[in-house]
Amino acid sequence: MGNLLYVIAVILVIAWAIGFLGYHAGGIIHILLVIAVIAILLRVIRGAA
Repeated sequence: MGNLLYVIAVILVIAWAIGFLGYHAGGIIHILLVIAVIAILLRVIRGAA
Protein backbone atom coordinates (compact mmCIF):
# COMPACT_ATOMS: atom_id res chain seq x y z
CA MET A 1 0.00 0.00 0.00
CA GLY A 2 2.85 2.39 0.79
CA ASN A 3 4.50 1.82 -2.57
CA LEU A 4 1.23 2.51 -4.37
CA LEU A 5 0.83 5.77 -2.45
CA TYR A 6 4.35 6.79 -3.41
CA VAL A 7 3.76 5.97 -7.10
CA ILE A 8 0.54 7.99 -7.10
CA ALA A 9 2.36 10.92 -5.51
CA VAL A 10 5.10 10.82 -8.16
CA ILE A 11 2.51 10.65 -10.95
CA LEU A 12 0.68 13.64 -9.48
CA VAL A 13 3.87 15.67 -9.28
CA ILE A 14 4.67 14.86 -12.91
CA ALA A 15 1.12 15.73 -13.95
CA TRP A 16 1.37 19.01 -12.06
CA ALA A 17 4.69 19.88 -13.71
CA ILE A 18 3.34 19.13 -17.19
CA GLY A 19 0.15 21.04 -16.55
CA PHE A 20 1.89 24.00 -14.95
CA LEU A 21 4.50 24.33 -17.65
CA GLY A 22 2.30 23.45 -20.61
CA TYR A 23 -1.31 24.36 -20.06
CA HIS A 24 -1.75 26.56 -16.96
CA ALA A 25 -4.96 24.73 -16.06
CA GLY A 26 -5.64 26.89 -13.03
CA GLY A 27 -6.43 25.77 -9.51
CA ILE A 28 -6.86 22.09 -10.32
CA ILE A 29 -3.16 21.67 -11.03
CA HIS A 30 -2.25 23.19 -7.68
CA ILE A 31 -4.71 20.92 -5.90
CA LEU A 32 -2.94 17.96 -7.53
CA LEU A 33 0.38 19.29 -6.24
CA VAL A 34 -0.97 19.63 -2.70
CA ILE A 35 -2.32 16.07 -2.80
CA ALA A 36 1.03 14.79 -4.06
CA VAL A 37 2.97 16.62 -1.34
CA ILE A 38 0.64 15.26 1.34
CA ALA A 39 1.07 11.73 -0.03
CA ILE A 40 4.86 12.08 -0.02
CA LEU A 41 4.83 13.42 3.54
CA LEU A 42 2.66 10.53 4.69
CA ARG A 43 5.09 8.12 3.02
CA VAL A 44 8.08 9.73 4.77
CA ILE A 45 6.34 9.83 8.16
CA ARG A 46 5.14 6.23 7.96
CA GLY A 47 8.51 5.04 6.66
CA ALA A 48 10.39 6.73 9.50
CA ALA A 49 8.08 5.43 12.23
